[in-house]
Amino acid sequence: MDIKEKIEQAVKKLTSDKQLLAKFEKNPASVIEELIGVDLPDDQVNQIIDGIKAKISLDKLGSALGGLFKN
Repeated sequence: MDIKEKIEQAVKKLTSDKQLLAKFEKNPASVIEELIGVDLPDDQVNQIIDGIKAKISLDKLGSALGGLFKN
């Protein structure tokens, strides 16, 4: 399984669906397994969760910083 690919797919789905994102914030493991459709070992689920949180945070930071540099 390509974890990076799964993270990218999950981020796209989560950022396009506010209800799903809220559900992810409350119970990330169940949402990830639902999105992927596979019951994964905890260590893999945790890797994916950490990657998603990091990616979403970076995207938000990039958007905020981008607004600072517009004329």
